[in-house]
Amino acid sequence: MTQAETTNTARDDSSPVTDDEIFAGHGGGKLTVAAKRPISSPRDLSVAYTPGVAKVSRAIAEDASLAKRYTWADRLVAVVSDGTAVLGLGDIGASASLPVMEGKSVLFKTFGGLDSIPLVLDTTDVDEIVETLVRLRPSFGAVNLEDIAAPRCFELEDKLKAALDCPVMHDDQHGTAIVTLAALRGANLVLGRDIAGQRVVISGAGAAGVACTKILQEAGVADVTVLDSKGIIHAGREGLNPVKAKLAETTNAAGLTGGLAEALRGADVFLGLSGSTIDESLLGAMAEGSIVFALSNPDPEVHPEVAARYASIVATGRSDFPNQINNVLAFPGVFRGALDAGARAITENMKLAAADAIVAVAQDDLGPDRIVPSPLDPRVAPEVAAAVAKAAVEDGVTG
Repeated sequence: MTQAETTNTARDDSSPVTDDEIFAGHGGGKLTVAAKRPISSPRDLSVAYTPGVAKVSRAIAEDASLAKRYTWADRLVAVVSDGTAVLGLGDIGASASLPVMEGKSVLFKTFGGLDSIPLVLDTTDVDEIVETLVRLRPSFGAVNLEDIAAPRCFELEDKLKAALDCPVMHDDQHGTAIVTLAALRGANLVLGRDIAGQRVVISGAGAAGVACTKILQEAGVADVTVLDSKGIIHAGREGLNPVKAKLAETTNAAGLTGGLAEALRGADVFLGLSGSTIDESLLGAMAEGSIVFALSNPDPEVHPEVAARYASIVATGRSDFPNQINNVLAFPGVFRGALDAGARAITENMKLAAADAIVAVAQDDLGPDRIVPSPLDPRVAPEVAAAVAKAAVEDGVTG
């Protein structure tokens, strides 16, 4: 989960949040389990527990499909992390990551109407995590991977998707990618441009950078240049890991080498996902009417007020500036739609459908300072869920 996913309350939040308020809001954790039906009599107890529950357990033992009807597992999302890439804090371990996973579960319930359970695992071994979740599979209906460091996150997601017969999505990758694509579509609608004809520069080749590259290419962007801490990723560059080697095969159409200065010269879009800062003079070398998404948190690669001197549209991951790129616009609806449809997986078309649905909600009120809806807009999750469910049926991954 990105730090931008901390939500505002409905009241006026003009004053800064204090440390006391933050810790008070986390006292005893942020989650609880509530009974759906009250138990106020011996009869209620007999229905909810023994002896009545035995009839339900026997029925499920005879027909496992009945678990979908008579337990919560089919609608329960497991929010899973090993605590190795938490917000901007890095590798802080399982216990320290738990407040973030609890927060994710709060967002699932608030925006998607889904129950979820945070599971933080005290291991970074991919196979151990896979084995743990395979053994727990009867207890949940989908897996939201969270705050797992690259490049292990790619291997883990791939292995889990192969091992489990339910939706699996690493939100730091795909949630970020979905909302970024939606925001770029919105920005281009405002500017009257075609996303396919733009040259996009992505700074950062971690989980979010790789996923954003893939979804932009799926959406028709032909010219994407990706940089890591050593510069432009290009064919023939030594020391590339397998993930970056694949990027080198499909990106950097112009065959550029060097660093950010070379990459940004004449570029239409800058997408910052690296946590580093950039010199504002580099933005001046971009194409006229450029788009700058400085998404690192809590400190954007370039301050939005500075970026606005050069770019026509600026977005960040922060809630205190216009155009917040917030994953909560995507993941509650994506998982809700997948579970509503009974999907076994989350496909590329489902992600593209989610991005289109986000843009559609904002379309009647688009502007330079509003290229995506507010994270608090109650229309977003239902519209995303409906679009994702429809795409799941079309892709044949339901049932």
